[in-house]
Amino acid sequence: MSTQNFATNALHAGHDVTSNGGTRAVPIYQSTAYVFNNSDHAANLFNLSEPGNIYTRINNPTNDILEQRLAALEGGIAAVVTASGTAAIATTLLTLLRAGDRIVASNSLYGGTYNLLNVTLPRHGITTTFVDPSDTSAFKEAVQENTRVFFIESLGNPKLDVLDIEAISSEAKAAKVPLIVDNTVATPALLNPIKYGANIVIHSLTKYINGNGTALGGVIIDAGTFDWTNGKFPEFTEPSAGYHGLVYADVLKEASFIAKVRIEGLRDYGSALSPFNAFQIIQGLETLEIRIKRHSENALALAKWLQIQEEVAWVNYPGLTSSNYKNLADKYFPKGQSGIVTFGLKGGFEAAKKVADTTKLFSLLANIGDTKSLIIHPASTTHQQLSEKQQEATGVTKDLIRLSVGLENIEDLKTDLLEAFKLVREFVPQN
Repeated sequence: MSTQNFATNALHAGHDVTSNGGTRAVPIYQSTAYVFNNSDHAANLFNLSEPGNIYTRINNPTNDILEQRLAALEGGIAAVVTASGTAAIATTLLTLLRAGDRIVASNSLYGGTYNLLNVTLPRHGITTTFVDPSDTSAFKEAVQENTRVFFIESLGNPKLDVLDIEAISSEAKAAKVPLIVDNTVATPALLNPIKYGANIVIHSLTKYINGNGTALGGVIIDAGTFDWTNGKFPEFTEPSAGYHGLVYADVLKEASFIAKVRIEGLRDYGSALSPFNAFQIIQGLETLEIRIKRHSENALALAKWLQIQEEVAWVNYPGLTSSNYKNLADKYFPKGQSGIVTFGLKGGFEAAKKVADTTKLFSLLANIGDTKSLIIHPASTTHQQLSEKQQEATGVTKDLIRLSVGLENIEDLKTDLLEAFKLVREFVPQN
């Protein structure tokens, strides 16, 4: 199926109707466990000498179809779905790293990811050096003897910085570490990081891929291109105490990482995706290409309109000709720049909160990628746990409003914002 085009794979990849009862729609296999033919069959499954289902924490037929489909859309060899995007990141890093290891990461990460790397993982002895991703050489300069991973977002949330993935992947290769790319905001419909050298791609499926705000989910996709035998990752080349002496690199070769995620990561960390959520996410995935095009069109049109509004101090969207990232956006996002727009109000912090509080079509909530338009003031909500300096590093200023532009009529969205802007004119400094 990987030879088919995106829209076709989004509808068909991974689903063999002849082995699923002839069902045209993907069925929900709502079962926690699966009956073995006999003890020898069970032993073969546990020994990995025969494929099959054991327990839904590790694998499930509905989840398997979603995994195959996402791997096909991103150009990976295999995938593992998880209970959320955060679970995908945490499971990936905890599968790869041990106490004493270090991450080099972009400083313009989603606030929850930044907190995981900056606060939580250090409790486990895993530390992070945050760098300005606009300076590719910063990754090289940050590499230490114990560096084991580069981590970036293809399109930063909410900074909306477009990263030069190809250049950063070259630095990762030189350091002999895998490049992990969170591709949530872009989606595989707009960008495939693997084509530019990413070794592992992560998504929060909760966002654009599901698309309607009804199901949490995450995915880890393995490009199958990293050499785990380069001496930096002994858990892939030495017998695994967690899986009866299995040497991953010998047995599973290029699939070593994604196999370890499943048979040790899912087993031990328990971040399994519900089959019902997998079914819901599949429904959204089927229309992703159509939706993300409309999201991108609406977002660009709204960004241009915001630039000429009296109450607005600045607008950030990679598709604008005024964007600092326009050249990189032309390279990596020629089909559209997704649906997130950020802007600042002349009235500052209080004006931004007021607008977020008073819009009607734009719903005030902590999510992106819904078919309905969403709004939030990150400085007082999603990023309020960060220091002012950390907020600035991630692109959050006190006046910033983040819009997740939905599929509504663009004129109705403009009218909704105009009505809210009327209420904050008192905050605008007078000349």
